[in-house]
Amino acid sequence: MAMSELHPTHTLPQMLCHQAQHNSAGIAIRQKEHGIWKPLSWAAYFERATHVGLGFKAVGLSEGAHVGVLSENRIEWVLSQLGAGLVGGVTVGVYPTSPTNEIAYVLSHADAEVVVCEDQEQTDKVLQALDQLPRLKKIVVMEKKGLIDTREQAGDMVISFDDLEALGVQSADTALVERVLAHQQLDDTALVIYTSGSTGKPKGAMISYRNIAAMARSTVDRLQLTADTAHLSYLPLCHVAEQMLTSFVPVYLGSRVDFGESIRTVQEDLREVAPSMFLGVPRIWEKLHSAINIKMHEAGPLRRRLFEWGLVECGKFAHKGAADRTLTERLVFGFFYLLMFRALQNFIGLRKVTVALTGAAPISPAIVHFFRTLGVPLIEVYGMTESSGMVLGQRLGTVVRGTVGVPVLGVAHRLSEVGELQIRGDVVFKGYYKNPEATATTLVDGWLHTGDVVQEVQGELKIVDRLKDIMITAGGKNLTPSEIENTMKTSHFIKECVVVADARKFVSALIQIDFEAVSQWAESRNLAFTHFRSLTETPEVRALIDEQVREGNAKLAEVSHIRRFHLLTKELDHDDGEVTATMKVRRASIYKTYATEIEAMYR
Repeated sequence: MAMSELHPTHTLPQMLCHQAQHNSAGIAIRQKEHGIWKPLSWAAYFERATHVGLGFKAVGLSEGAHVGVLSENRIEWVLSQLGAGLVGGVTVGVYPTSPTNEIAYVLSHADAEVVVCEDQEQTDKVLQALDQLPRLKKIVVMEKKGLIDTREQAGDMVISFDDLEALGVQSADTALVERVLAHQQLDDTALVIYTSGSTGKPKGAMISYRNIAAMARSTVDRLQLTADTAHLSYLPLCHVAEQMLTSFVPVYLGSRVDFGESIRTVQEDLREVAPSMFLGVPRIWEKLHSAINIKMHEAGPLRRRLFEWGLVECGKFAHKGAADRTLTERLVFGFFYLLMFRALQNFIGLRKVTVALTGAAPISPAIVHFFRTLGVPLIEVYGMTESSGMVLGQRLGTVVRGTVGVPVLGVAHRLSEVGELQIRGDVVFKGYYKNPEATATTLVDGWLHTGDVVQEVQGELKIVDRLKDIMITAGGKNLTPSEIENTMKTSHFIKECVVVADARKFVSALIQIDFEAVSQWAESRNLAFTHFRSLTETPEVRALIDEQVREGNAKLAEVSHIRRFHLLTKELDHDDGEVTATMKVRRASIYKTYATEIEAMYR
């Protein structure tokens, strides 16, 4: 579909209706159930979403009211979202990994009238918070297992998703949907997406249909997507990055989305689907990097040496796009591709991707370089909830290492005196729900103040760090903790690194080992351990991490060297308030929890 055919004047629900009319038999969604991929056409997508929307109205959803969705990615998620939109409702996604107190805060702050839950576990979280949700009228449950017990506990408050759809079928008030679609405007609110809350309470960013249309258009342009693009949806749909590729782009472009059976089956699903586009947050790429290193560690010495040789030779032109390589470079890559890179691409399920993305958090340039060396066309992109998705992105050809590219179609940018990136365009959100003070601080004269410091490198932009995270040592040196942390995390033995440096004499760090990689290393050396803590406290593991830190330090300026570190004896946990649902580190919380250990490093 050409860019001019994306219908940027249509809202997302209007575009779903358009696809149903003009691409009715085309496959919109496939969902894997009991090992079988079941397709849903565009006509059926629109029909089911209509029934879900009318079901919402039947259970009392008010005009313009909010519908919460608390679930892993699956077809019912997008049916709820589009269904709400077809009757004038607004969707609010909630992370299924969130504990009850976080769920209660988001649903209460969002004034949700209906919440759609995946299963009994998620429903129980909502039921525990009922006294904090005075506006909640109905809980809709996707999975029927345990539903009888839940109904006994909550009575008429709970209804199954199937019954909700059936209510919509019985209603048959398609005239209501036609009226909503006829009057829906681009400036209407489509979604309220809550920020991860790494420094405080989550804020609800109001995303309009104009934002969505602009983001779909700019994403298709930058990533050169077509109606033949296939995407496996697995990252949380309450995050704007997954919304961009699961809802925004496919509905405008008419491309296909696949939902696997579970977040736990992603690797298997990738191999089966062989998507042409793949989005991974840095932690996903770090895990894949670690998995490949473990696999090669288990291989024989000959294969390891061949692998290392291939990384060196192909690494020399990894930044180049395939079309920009010389004949010699193509022959060299072809040799190592047939020898082992093809098998490794199959191992991680990415052999057929034409574009792979990393975003949502900083990533080490070495990780990006590694995958590009293997032939995975990984590019860095940058965006935030308040920008409705990607606003900076590398081009698909030759990339400038360590940058996040240039602004996408329709986005203007400028830098403040301190280097803060500020952007303007139709992708900039409407503001924060019920928070005019935060809106006024973030949106100034139409410019979105991102809070990220950037530098220009060879005509492209490089993210330095969050403005609030830049640290100044006791000696007055400015440090960017993300650069230090990401350098350390290139070691497949290190899962998390939290730098301590602000107003300190030197840099120290709290380090969490990668349990899988370190345990395999320990077993190969016959080291005895029983659990995470005992493994961490093994002297040999301490020595291993000390070696990894020294190797990382060698890549950094001396002022950024980690002089001392403390090994965490447990994994950082969302339930303990140490990381967000998107696994972003909550620095203030961690510094408070580990204050004693931090002070010990400076004695």
